[in-house]
Amino acid sequence: MQKKITVAAAGITALALTITGCSTKASDDNGGGGNGGSGDVKADIGVTDDTITLGSLADHSGVFKVLSLAFTAGQNIWADDVNDEGGICGRQIEILEKDTGYEVDNAVPLYEEIKPDAVGIIQMVGSPILAALKTRVIQDKMIVSPGSWASVNLDAPEVMMVGQTYDVEMINGLTWLMDEGKIAEGDKIGHIYTDSEYGQNGLMGSKYFAKEHGLDIVEAPIGGTDTDMTATVTKMKSQGVTAIAITTPPAAVSSTAVQNVAQNLNVPIIGSNPTFSPTMFDDETVTEGLKHYHLISSVAPFGADNPLAEHVAEKYAEMTDEDPNIGVMQQYVTSLAWQAVLEQACEDGDLTRDGLLAAKDKVDQVDSQGLGGALDFTVPGAPSSRETYILAADPEAPDGLSVAADLFSSEDAQAYVAPHQK
Repeated sequence: MQKKITVAAAGITALALTITGCSTKASDDNGGGGNGGSGDVKADIGVTDDTITLGSLADHSGVFKVLSLAFTAGQNIWADDVNDEGGICGRQIEILEKDTGYEVDNAVPLYEEIKPDAVGIIQMVGSPILAALKTRVIQDKMIVSPGSWASVNLDAPEVMMVGQTYDVEMINGLTWLMDEGKIAEGDKIGHIYTDSEYGQNGLMGSKYFAKEHGLDIVEAPIGGTDTDMTATVTKMKSQGVTAIAITTPPAAVSSTAVQNVAQNLNVPIIGSNPTFSPTMFDDETVTEGLKHYHLISSVAPFGADNPLAEHVAEKYAEMTDEDPNIGVMQQYVTSLAWQAVLEQACEDGDLTRDGLLAAKDKVDQVDSQGLGGALDFTVPGAPSSRETYILAADPEAPDGLSVAADLFSSEDAQAYVAPHQK
């Protein structure tokens, strides 16, 4: 599937949105360059006098379809907003979309199709996809924002993760459980995780927290397509766990939630940000089990009481009649980070891929207007955020989530040093 979108003005509501374009003429006199130079701004691949093209390697037909479709909506709403305000550096944003179906064999050739036309990739869904393309991305000096937050990939400046990484998520999530009195020092905590970068990075955070607080981690690695957690929860119960951390696709979470109740374990479950989908409420048994579940999230839920959140929700309703999920807000915040990088590159007079990489390293603050925490890309190898919301599964909420704990960052999360942090 391929879709090239030029997002035109559609009339933004009268909100004081801080969405401003950067002048075409940069502050530095660098001279025009490449095939897209305009005024004093250098440009080459993916940038012309009129447009900035970003690629999107989405999953519109695979295991993360629901989340990725929401990502796509979020980035398109952002592009619409930016273009309505005159664009960035005098140029309109275009997004070149392709559907990988969460298949590496699809993603590699699709990346090669995008590469000649895009200055960067605003969406790349999945740890396996990033793993397969990482060497090419580095060679091409192509900034990508993966829908995957494993801190082990922060060794490459081309990988721009927006929000907490999986290890930081787990540190904050377990902190919240301890602060709420749901776990205590000396407890055993189960961690169910896919045996991949995704799951292993979440486990890294659990192990760090356990070491700091005298906990034991009962590990349960599973395959990425495993959906029956009966035996796994039986193991957790036999080990006497007082809580379950989970870093898997939503289907495994659903089974875990059901078995947690069915086996009368009834312990709290804390999940990484890709573990939830509102479609989980389609099953009444799962809905009952989700009363024990909370999501660790870098962004506020879709139904947040916030002017920008309300604006995004209104634009989403105009775009589609599909039920929303938190991915809309996640990708809108990711897009705001891209906006900050592009505006910095414009100010520097260099919209080439090299120029964007240099600009990213200068961005120490992104105003997400209450949708998420502070973002800082200036520390090599470090997560861009260490702040989290704790969200409860709520079938009455627009995206199935409501705030259980407002944005915070734990002392342990602040002290944690990521694998490639300098």
